[in-house]
Amino acid sequence: MVFCKLAAQKNTMASNRDTAVKNALTYFDQGGFEQELGRRVAIRTESQKPDNAAVLYDYLNQEMIPAFDQMGFSCQVFDNPVAGCGPVLLAKRFEDKTKASILGYGHGDVILGQDDQWHKGNGPWRLSKDGDRWYGRGTADNKAQHTINMAAMRCVLAERGHLGFNAGYIIETGEESGSPGLREIIAGNRDQFQADVLIASDGPRVSPELTTLTLGARGAINFDLAVKLRDGAHHSGNWGGLIADPAIILSNALASIVSAKGRIQIADWLPPPTSSAVTNALKGIEISAGTNAPAIDTDWGEPDLSPAEKVYSWNSFAVLAMTSGNPGNPVNAISPAARAHCQLRYFAGTSEDRIMPALREHLDAHGFANVQIETPETNAASFAASRTEPDHSWVDFVRTSVRQTNGCDPVILPSMGGSICNDLFTHLLGIPAIWIPHSYAGCSQHAPDEHILSPLCRNAMQVMAGLYWDLGDRPTPAST
Repeated sequence: MVFCKLAAQKNTMASNRDTAVKNALTYFDQGGFEQELGRRVAIRTESQKPDNAAVLYDYLNQEMIPAFDQMGFSCQVFDNPVAGCGPVLLAKRFEDKTKASILGYGHGDVILGQDDQWHKGNGPWRLSKDGDRWYGRGTADNKAQHTINMAAMRCVLAERGHLGFNAGYIIETGEESGSPGLREIIAGNRDQFQADVLIASDGPRVSPELTTLTLGARGAINFDLAVKLRDGAHHSGNWGGLIADPAIILSNALASIVSAKGRIQIADWLPPPTSSAVTNALKGIEISAGTNAPAIDTDWGEPDLSPAEKVYSWNSFAVLAMTSGNPGNPVNAISPAARAHCQLRYFAGTSEDRIMPALREHLDAHGFANVQIETPETNAASFAASRTEPDHSWVDFVRTSVRQTNGCDPVILPSMGGSICNDLFTHLLGIPAIWIPHSYAGCSQHAPDEHILSPLCRNAMQVMAGLYWDLGDRPTPAST
């Protein structure tokens, strides 16, 4: 991988910044990153697993709190107000009231391990290396990402003796379950969480070689569409052609929502026209997920948009699961019911309060009054769409820092394709949010064989060490 031209080619005189960046690379190259990440991957922090709260507490108590203590942070653990959900850690280091306050974020929880489905590495709970790929559950999402940021900050502290800014860092343990309780914790303790900007890491780069700044997140709403016509199944020979088939009704209802080429058919589900800042930010961006990633279907989704525009500035609808009868052992009977688990991901500016009413109106208008809309008890994560504008002064500060480290500008995305609790920072706390992801789209997160790319993580160590140095060395938007 080639990460532009690094700073060493531009400056033969070592500065304290250069030393901090070099020390971050030494930590990586001499195995410190691998050792820390390996310990953290081994903790089975599955937030979607019932009765696993004790393990989520272990992650904070055994790994996060000792690491922040070493960096001179004070730590507070908030019990989750939602029963059965994991705790939230807030680590803080206050240095000077005249300096900027930078809030960080990471999540220590992971999705289910899917232990019996891994084909690479040594399963989900042991960090294992195969060339540039390092396998393990939570490597990409999100343990490697907050491990990189914390270590980079530690390198700045070691070189300078202080940060030069005030720092707060959130580690939650329920993001993979929809961040339950996090809103209530932040809202009930706003003064403790308040900052000038969020700088955090989650999600993928636009391509492995390109440092990426992501300025928002698509919203996500999950729901079920269900058709139940009777209590039991009936023989398809005796009753076929006489009684309605729920699966066929549901399939036609879905076909009315989205075209055969994936184009959304409900007007209220479309985003507003994109701003010139967003349009300019997306010009020339190509999506590259690395080897073994699926090929992009260029004729899928909204026509006349580039792949980048489809993911980072448009809305998408997906059927995540669908059942009728017993797919594993079908019988010659017309099923009494059918169900589809659906998801709309939507860009900032979409009329959020119209999403579900518009769906009901659409189904009724198209003759599908018997298709019910239900909120599932599980996998019902919902996040609001949010965005910091590409021309914000904090975005320019971070861009300048990355340019000094890498020798070229980062890619700037108005929104990540996925969804996260970004709105808690932009809407609830009212601060800009800038995400610097340290993974890539082909990392198999949420699937077996999850992994990171070591060259990407090594470059991320440089980028974050340089950025944390600059936050304490240069005038920031909060202090000018």
